[in-house]
Amino acid sequence: MTPVYRFFVQPQIDTATKTVFGYELLMKQLTPEGWRLPKSFVDIDPQITADLLVETTRVLSLKVRYCSVNVSREQLMTTSIANAIIKSQEQLYPTKLVVELTEDDGPQEYQTHDLIPQLQSFLDRGMELSLDDVGTGDNYFWEIEELLPLASEIKFALQNFNQQFKDPNIQQKIRFWRAISAEYGLRMVLEGIEDQADNRLSKRLGIRLKQGYYFSRPQLLRLPEDTYSA
Repeated sequence: MTPVYRFFVQPQIDTATKTVFGYELLMKQLTPEGWRLPKSFVDIDPQITADLLVETTRVLSLKVRYCSVNVSREQLMTTSIANAIIKSQEQLYPTKLVVELTEDDGPQEYQTHDLIPQLQSFLDRGMELSLDDVGTGDNYFWEIEELLPLASEIKFALQNFNQQFKDPNIQQKIRFWRAISAEYGLRMVLEGIEDQADNRLSKRLGIRLKQGYYFSRPQLLRLPEDTYSA
């Protein structure tokens, strides 16, 4: 049976203005247990990912400034996906497509300097770069410092840490990345806001751009003639 993939959308909230400023596209696979994250994004045929991205952005009519899509280093350097990203930006205009560079592993290891020409070509076409999951995995400051001048956004994901949000160590990390975002003139989005307490604490830390179940769970974006439900 051919696997079925679809994008789900989750809003990103500007809590200062209480408005949606963007949406993130999250790919899921239909399984007997329902929609689930794929076990490995690397194992998905790049052409399937590319075609789905083009189909999805063709039907989007977003009244927001930004639409984000997760892209691994491997995908970024795959011609079919890179071309789909370019076509998606053309379809979404004037909404900006934000390429969220993730740290997902692939069979080939790309160094940061390998990525810059491709990323610059996206920026030249009006897209923006977001550095996802800062402060974890391969995305510590010294590992992404070279990319910061190209970026418009960084994202800090609370769900990537074992500690609770109220842990002073987590709050110190957020303060650090907030300072980096200010230094480089970047948006900072805090992911993983689960409840009102998280929202209040993030406000005290000076965070206004947020994403998480407290605001909305990802919703299935159905394509024309789809019979699938969430």
